[in-house]
This record gives sequence, structure tokens and C-alpha cells, in this order.
Amino acid sequence: MDNCTLPSQFLLRSILLCFLFGLSIGTELSFVTCGSVVKLLNVKHNVRLHSHDVRYGSGSGQQSVTGVTSVEDSNSYWSVRGTGGEACQRGIPVKCGQTIRLTHVNTGRNLHSHYFASPLSSNQEVSAFGEEGEGDHLDEWTVECGGGVWARDEAVRFRHRSTDALLAVTGEQYGRPIHGQREVHAMAGAGPHGLWRAMEGVYMKPSENALGNRDYSHSHTEF
Repeated sequence: MDNCTLPSQFLLRSILLCFLFGLSIGTELSFVTCGSVVKLLNVKHNVRLHSHDVRYGSGSGQQSVTGVTSVEDSNSYWSVRGTGGEACQRGIPVKCGQTIRLTHVNTGRNLHSHYFASPLSSNQEVSAFGEEGEGDHLDEWTVECGGGVWARDEAVRFRHRSTDALLAVTGEQYGRPIHGQREVHAMAGAGPHGLWRAMEGVYMKPSENALGNRDYSHSHTEF
């Protein structure tokens, strides 16, 4: 398994392993690449996609996914990975229309959706599912953007491949034990509620090695 692309138990461990494997700091990338570990901001509601080892009390009972206003929370880091049917080579820019998995770094579970109703809005529930990055076909999301690749300064959409619903936030807030966190769900016709931007993270960058071949093992870190 590739420790720089698959999730580990803790974010710090994941980042340190990447540097121990010979990664260096590069110049800022203008696009999101495979293997990067990023935070995703919902542009409309100014919350970052978040998860934690708290399960839904209804619906699937799987690990909950929410939106948080905190910038520093390490539970908001997600690893950009390929799927069983579509490879995602480390350092390669993610193409518009490409299907990916987003794996929660601290728990190793994948962003997931299905036809259970979400607890607050009764839209389609979004959860975190699987173990150590291994889940199922309901973990697959297609990146919808306007150019050839997923640009970091562009607001993009994530369409759930199996149900055709869009990842979204519409503002509903939870009470205890996750007071103030926003519900994240999937829905059709999400409009501005379904726009996301890549923010802080460790961005894997391609570089030229001494032999002139492409080397996809370098990174740009931005916290």
C-alpha cells in the first residue's frame, strides 16, 4: 500500500511518512492532483467537509459527515484517490469528469452516499464508510468542473456516481454531540449549495528526475 496516498490513523503520521519517503516542498500548484491530502470548502456556507468517529443515530448508522467552520481541525482532511475501475496516479492532475474517492485521513473511511434519508433535511444521506480506504462502489464521486483539470481556485461539484446526486450543504445545524456543525447531504439540483473549493493541504506535484522521466513523488504543503 502507498502510505502517501492511502489514509493513516492520524494526519501527522500520514504527512511524516510522505516526507520520510523522500518528498520535498515544491512551488504552489494551481490544480489538484491524485494522492493529495486536502480540505474542501463549501463556498456558499463557508464550512469545510468534515468527519469524525461519531455515527448517525438514524438512517444507515454509519460514520457521520458534516461541515465545520473551523479552519484548523485535522478531521477535515481528505485524501484524493482513484477507484477500483479508474486509476489515479500520484501527482497527476485530476481531470474534469474523472471519478475519484475521497478518503477521510484520520479514520480511513471513504466519502459515501446511498438512499437513506439525511437526519435533518431528509435529503440523501452522506456518510463515511469502509476500513483503511477500502469500501464499495457507493464511495465513487465524479468531479465536475469547467476546464480540463480540477483547478484549485475553481469551485467544483462532486456528483455521486451511483445515485447522480450532488454533494451539498443547505445550512441545517446539528445539536449535541456535534453542536453547530452543518449537515452535509447529497441532492439533485444543488445550485450554489453544491460548490466546493480545494483549500489547505499537502498537494502532490509531478517533477522531472535526473533521467528526464516524470517523477510524481513531490509535494506542495499548505496549512
